[in-house]
Amino acid sequence: MSDDQTRVQEFFTARAADWDSRFPDDGPAYAAAVAELGLRPGDRVLDAGCGTGRALPPLRAAVGPSGVVLGADLTPAMLREAVRAGRNRDGALLLSDVAALPLRSHSLDAVFGAGLISHLPSPAENLRELARVVRPGGVLALFHPIGRAALAARHGRPLTPDDLRAESNLRPLLAGSGWHLTSYVDEDSRFLALAVRED
Repeated sequence: MSDDQTRVQEFFTARAADWDSRFPDDGPAYAAAVAELGLRPGDRVLDAGCGTGRALPPLRAAVGPSGVVLGADLTPAMLREAVRAGRNRDGALLLSDVAALPLRSHSLDAVFGAGLISHLPSPAENLRELARVVRPGGVLALFHPIGRAALAARHGRPLTPDDLRAESNLRPLLAGSGWHLTSYVDEDSRFLALAVRED
């Protein structure tokens, strides 16, 4: 395992047990972000870096019983918490690094990534891997239940120009990775960037 993977696992393992209780009011924000993906019954969707699986219930509701919902995470402790919360009933859980997904190319209609981009060790490569598994015209949602400024304040640091989630940084990063940014919202109550997989 790479040093980057080890750091991510250590960070989330230490926080897994109380993750949901630290953010108990995020459910409606997740549901609203999932709604903006425009999923249809029967669609196939991945929650990349799913953590405790908070997006899995709204994803399952969106694609219905005929759809496929997958949750992939690098940290076993987070997946255990997803199972403890019963969210494995809404989607199949995969212990997997999003940098090397065990999925066929073009096999998904959409990817949802909550809080994902700041934990990617090689963002351009990792976003290309997400593009690989999504069909042309499929959708990527990069989401956080609070905006960039609010998140920086929560962590006691200033908002910096090199933040990957700034539109001026994110748009070319996505474009170079097989995605076209179609919608960008960064307000105190949420961050949501939607992109379409290019042909």
